[in-house]
Order: sequence, then structure tokens, then C-alpha cells
Amino acid sequence: MNHIITHPKIGIRPVIDGRRRGIRESLETQTMAMAMAVSALLSEELRYPDGTAVTCVVADTTIGGVAEAAACAEKFARSDVAASITVTPCWCYGGETIDMDPLIPKAIWGFNGTERPGAVYLAAALAGHNQKGIPAFAIYGRDVREANDKTIPPDVRDKLLSFARAALAVGQLRGKSYLGIGTVSMGIAGCLADERLFRDYLGMRNEYVDMSEVSRRLKLYLFDEEEYRHALLWSQKYCREGLDPNRPETRRTAEEKASDWSTVVKMTLIFRDLMVGNPRLRDGGHLEEACGHNAIAAGFQGQRHWSDWLPNGDFSEAILNSSYDWNGLRAPYIFATENDSLNAVSMLLTYLLTHTAPIFADVRTYWSPDAVKAATGWTPDGPAAAGFIHMINSGSATLDAAGCQKKNGLPAIKPFWAVDETEALAALESTAWCPANTDYFRGGGFSSRFETRAHMPMTAVRLNMVQGLGPVVQLAEGHSVVLPPPVSDTLWARTDYTWPSTWFAPIIGDGPAFRDVYTVMSNWGANHAAISYGHIGADLLSLCAMLRIPVSMHNVPAARLFRPSLWAQFGANDPTGADYRACQALGPIYGK
Repeated sequence: MNHIITHPKIGIRPVIDGRRRGIRESLETQTMAMAMAVSALLSEELRYPDGTAVTCVVADTTIGGVAEAAACAEKFARSDVAASITVTPCWCYGGETIDMDPLIPKAIWGFNGTERPGAVYLAAALAGHNQKGIPAFAIYGRDVREANDKTIPPDVRDKLLSFARAALAVGQLRGKSYLGIGTVSMGIAGCLADERLFRDYLGMRNEYVDMSEVSRRLKLYLFDEEEYRHALLWSQKYCREGLDPNRPETRRTAEEKASDWSTVVKMTLIFRDLMVGNPRLRDGGHLEEACGHNAIAAGFQGQRHWSDWLPNGDFSEAILNSSYDWNGLRAPYIFATENDSLNAVSMLLTYLLTHTAPIFADVRTYWSPDAVKAATGWTPDGPAAAGFIHMINSGSATLDAAGCQKKNGLPAIKPFWAVDETEALAALESTAWCPANTDYFRGGGFSSRFETRAHMPMTAVRLNMVQGLGPVVQLAEGHSVVLPPPVSDTLWARTDYTWPSTWFAPIIGDGPAFRDVYTVMSNWGANHAAISYGHIGADLLSLCAMLRIPVSMHNVPAARLFRPSLWAQFGANDPTGADYRACQALGPIYGK
């Protein structure tokens, strides 16, 4: 099934000293070799969300002046280039050779060698970029290299990959849609899809479907009935029912539960088809429904206008956000509980950087060490010693978060193409599908119940909209922590014991927002968070800078910060303030 995945390319621009009669000629081989080395690095190390290798486009010639720069720009425009990396070992004519396209992210690698002034060109070109208001990332190796050294230094390699990951995410967003199915759930502000955010900052459009469209497709069987039968049999085989939290007199009968299973499987098909379309629907003459909404992310309102009388969306949300279903391993669909479009964007940004399934969660409870000991008699230790936050939600928690995957022998969440089918089956076996609490969900349904029983590096992220400011991102790197089972059960049962549970301990350090775990939670800007595998804060900071979205709080060490050189001109001694000032001065990348 089409995931609306595109393959934007990275353009490589080898720039050179344009002076002929010996100078340019002596640099041609070295300059083009730098470009080819960068192209090979990115193609070998990076992938698109569907698992295919990233494609680079190298200029046909080295670029010594404006005519060759224009020819390169034309080639990039024809080739769907979403970002450019300029490389050079020498002095070049700055204003004539820089990339002037204001809509694509750009970086410059100036070779650190003593024979030719690559650093001088880098500084001159960056000054030109900054003067014109076209930001560029600076890449300059820490150590001097020999002129004939064809390797890419490790620090340069890291910056090239970090830039490319973030830039490709920008390219993946452009031209896609966010699909809101329904409107506002229980007054949650994030449900209000801010069109300026999507249009001006992300380059996306907004699509809207009333939940009655889901009812229509259910009633008129507007889904692939053959796939539905296959999916229902798969669900019956692999999705075991868990404990029923309802009072005996309010529990749904076996017949009602069977009907609920049928409905939630159909809802899953319908949600996916609304997002990306389904060519099989053409066979029945449903040409319009077959098209979908070109949605790279979506959300379902559910509560309460749907879930008061029909099965909730928990099963659909969990399965869509996972890396596998009845059709086998496949890329996750980014799908938000309660149509929280801002958390959908948070999930989407992390997914495009990592290609791993993100977790949608309520930021439910801060547990201090004293509170844990008072409730359980156990004193937290290890990564949990300073306390932790209970991340839990009835809906969109990907089953990948059960912690059943391994990378280099350690628990991980991996891109779908690296997941083994046995790992997928292990996550299904670790998950119970509990009948929905009918005090909350009167129409029934099933919630996934699992615990993240693995210690993994993770990053919690949230994008918020603030009046007078616009979009702002916050993030916290940390770890999932594993509690002794009796402790986990005691704390878990104090909220909803039938919902998926992740215990998250942010890394505490300097700064007013990270004095302790309590402070992290008290500064969190909403009731939801997106949680990604890995410590990806540095890449997120780079991505946010490309999108001109400031970051209000983070715990990324200063040495890992990587933003355009222009940001330093807004206050090198105050990186957070400079981030706000630069984003405000430049404005959204697609803004009018």
C-alpha cells in the first residue's frame, strides 16, 4: 500500500577557484573527488522511509562562477533536489558560487587544509549567506588534513549525516497533507489544525473528513472485503484478549465483542484508505474513495462523538502506528489519538529523522523517588533514581514500544526493514487487547496493553502553538526504565491498568528546565508527547532550525548543537535566545 513516500534528493555542489591557466586546473580532481565522496557517504549510510538508499545528484561540472552555478541550479530543479551540500578545498568566488535557492536547506563543507584556503571560502560564503538571509550550515573539520587526503574526517562525517537527515525530512514534508478525521476531542487545543503551521512552516496542506465518512464506509462496505477477511482472521490468531476492567453488569457480551472486533478491523482499513487511498477500491467502481488524501499523517477525533456509541479507535491507532500488520512488515502510518495534530507533527518529525515507529503518549504522572517508596516500599535506583514520568495512553502507542526488537544485542526500535518477523510476533505476544473501559468508551472497543520492558535511549518531543509566538518545540532526551514487576504493577494499577505503559526518565543536568524530573514535567507544554527511540535531540534541533521553529527547552549538550552559522550572529553566548531571534527574523520558510 502506498505510504505517500517520496524520494527527494541531496544535491552536491563542488565549487572551485574559477581562475584559469593553472589554478582551477590543479584543483579539478580534488574538488570533484570531495563531491563524489560525500555522495557515496550519504547513499551508503542514509535511507528513505521505505528503506531504499538515498540518492544524490552531483553537479555536472565544478562551479567556478555564476554561469556554472545557474546550470547546477537548473539540474537540481529538474532532479527533485531537496537540499544542497557545497564542497570545496579552496578559495572560490563567494557571491558567484553560493546556492541562492531560499526554499531548500543548505550546508557548506570547507576542507581544512593548509595548502588552499577552504576555510577562508567557507567564512566568506557564510557571510554572504547571512547577509542575504539565506541560512547555511557550516561544516569544517577540527583537524588540519593533508591535501591529498581523500577520506572524510569523523567529525565532518557526523555533520554531513546530521544535516542530510534533517534536510531530507524537510523534503519529505513538502507537498504532503495532514488529514483530520473529525474535529476537536474533549476540548484539546492540539486538535485545532493550525493551517499556518502546516502551510508556512512545513510546506503541507490540511485535509478534513467528518467522522460520518467513516460511518458511511462502514455501512456501505467501502473497503477491500477480501483484505478485511484476511485481517480479521489475523487479528483472531494474533491479538489475544486481555483482562476486562468493567463491572460484570456492564461488560459486553461475547457477541458484542465479536462485533467490536469486526468493526475495529474495518476502521483500520478505512483510516488507512482515507490517508493514502487504495487502488482495490477502483474494482468496485469507487474511484473517488480509491484516491485518498495524500496524507503523511492523520488523526482521529474519536472521543466523544464516536466512542460514546461505537467502538473506539485504539486498535486502529496502535496497529497503524506499528511496523507490521496482517500484510507483514511495512512502514508505520503516523496516526494521532484524539486528532491531536500537534502531537501528530511531533511524531512525524521524529519518524522522518529515524524511520522508527514513534510512541504517542499522555504525559501522565511524575513519580518522585519518595512517592515511589511510599507507594511500593521500593527505592528507585539506576536510571530511575531521580524519578520518572509515566507515559501511558489508550490509543496510538506503537506495539514496537514493547521492547522486543534488538540492535547489536541491545533492545531497540528499528526501521521496519530491519525488523525480524520473530520480533514482530514477540511484540504481538507481549500485547493483550483489553476490552475498553465503558465508563470512558461507551461504544466498546479494545485497548492495547503492554509494558516497555526494556532499557532504551529515548527522546520525548512536543510541538506547541503559542499565541504571539507561533510554533515552538520542546524535547527531552532520556531512557525508558524497567521497574521491578511488583512495583510497576502497583503504580500502573493506580491509573488505567489496561493501557500500554512506558516509564520514562529524562536526563537531568544544567538549565532551569532540567534541574530534576519534576521540573521537566512541570515545563512540558501539553498533555501529550511523542517519544522516539534514540537520542535524536541534535538532529531535531537542526531540523527545527531549517523549519524556523524555535526550541524552548532541551537537554542536548552544547557540543552537539548544529544550527546554521547565522544563528551565532543573533547571540553566540545565548543559543536559546539566538534561536528565537533568528527564527523570528527569518520567518517561516514557506511564509508569504
